[in-house]
Amino acid sequence: MSFLKSERDGAILILTMSQPETRNALTGNTAVDEIIAVCEAVRKDTAVRVVILTGEGPVFSSGGNVKSMQRYFTEQCTPDAIREEYRNGIQRLPKALYHLDVPTIAAVNGPAIGAGLDVACMCDIRIASEKATFAESFVKVGIIPGDGGAWLLPRTVGMSKASEMAFTGEALSAQEALACGLVSRVVPHDELLPQARALAAKIAANPSAALRMTKRLLREGQSGTLESLLEISASFQAIAHMTPDHREAVTAFIEKRPPRFA
Repeated sequence: MSFLKSERDGAILILTMSQPETRNALTGNTAVDEIIAVCEAVRKDTAVRVVILTGEGPVFSSGGNVKSMQRYFTEQCTPDAIREEYRNGIQRLPKALYHLDVPTIAAVNGPAIGAGLDVACMCDIRIASEKATFAESFVKVGIIPGDGGAWLLPRTVGMSKASEMAFTGEALSAQEALACGLVSRVVPHDELLPQARALAAKIAANPSAALRMTKRLLREGQSGTLESLLEISASFQAIAHMTPDHREAVTAFIEKRPPRFA
């Protein structure tokens, strides 16, 4: 059974996690492989300018499938085997989704729990339904954030708030998430996808190459020095100035008309 539903709306790709019977769990199924495959396809398809990720049903994603964790209690599961399972499984997800070339919007329709929260943090922008909640809840089941959450969450909400969330495992409401910067807006539940689509349309109206390079610069700026970022920026700008989209944007500005990008 497929985990992702995919819908294309011009330059916008809408991905829906569609296993509500498991609360859109990310383990014990094909979720990781499907998301990675889509990321690879988007990388090659320059016509895609923005991706929306949301969940089907009342939950965005419950993260790891807790029931399936019972298999770790058997003697056959060694620490080495579990480590390799993480390396070859869910740890591939942040490498693909966080570094996806195009801007991403998480439209969080309900609880985003554990790895579900971390997947939302892998996206560039998070919009929350008023019904959404957020929990870095690994400690509640006696484990740690094995999917990169300890790297992602502090970069999203700061170290103090991330520590509070990770050490208590308690959930934030949508309004609490807004207050700490975890999401950029909270909207009525029925308006979640329309508002996500409207934001995506504003992003998709811009040139593809400029969007992809801008996202790469924002990512590099989180870990690099100012000097190294300036060097990369100079190189990217040299490329941008030579694109047909830049020529069209400047010409349209001078002619006082909307630009027509390829």
